[in-house]
Amino acid sequence: MIRLGVNIDHVATLRNARGGNHPDPLTVAKALVGSGMDGVTIHLREDRRHIRDADAEAICAWAGRPVNFEMAATDEMVGIAARLRPHGCCIVPERRAEITTEGGLDVANHGQGLRPAITRLREAGIRVSLFVDPDPAQLRAAAALGADVVELHTGAYANGRLGELERLREAAALTEGLGLECHAGHGLTFANVTPIAALPQVRELNIGHFLIGEAILTGLPAAIAQMKRLMIEARDG
Repeated sequence: MIRLGVNIDHVATLRNARGGNHPDPLTVAKALVGSGMDGVTIHLREDRRHIRDADAEAICAWAGRPVNFEMAATDEMVGIAARLRPHGCCIVPERRAEITTEGGLDVANHGQGLRPAITRLREAGIRVSLFVDPDPAQLRAAAALGADVVELHTGAYANGRLGELERLREAAALTEGLGLECHAGHGLTFANVTPIAALPQVRELNIGHFLIGEAILTGLPAAIAQMKRLMIEARDG
């Protein structure tokens, strides 16, 4: 069964636009149990532009669904993650000026800088995922560093780049031989999710912005249920 992780960062974005406590990300996460959501993804950024420390504390303490904690490999974030002990941490590249994550980590050229963070997180009992582009060199470097999971960056595919689906297909196939669990995400929608969900090695998709936007039209539980249905149909087909 393929899993759906729902990124609720933009629930916090909406709250922060007005101030106050509404909508509360934890309350929303609790309301989504039973909708088809298998896990909750949050990204605690250095600039705290959406999820805040108090959100991360409350969501990681909640036992309703596994938490995927996206983070940069900084001493501050590693310390927070080691204390909160989410189910998994996904290390992502992060720049203050970016609107959203722009690409995968360059593990092949800068992986040794990630090793202390990976070691500390694993010692805390946390599964470690690295967010990478679908490139064999990046996957091999991730495996060599001891990551448990790779999340393939699907942004170029979602933007229509030619050949990107084949790159993702080949990268997903490589993960098995490397002993890595394969996840994928970024820019996925109802219109483009099926080919990615159909890749047999992909165990989990993490989707956020599209679902939050779709919720304006249909409600968030309905949007999640539709996405999960498409994913299951792709795998069964």
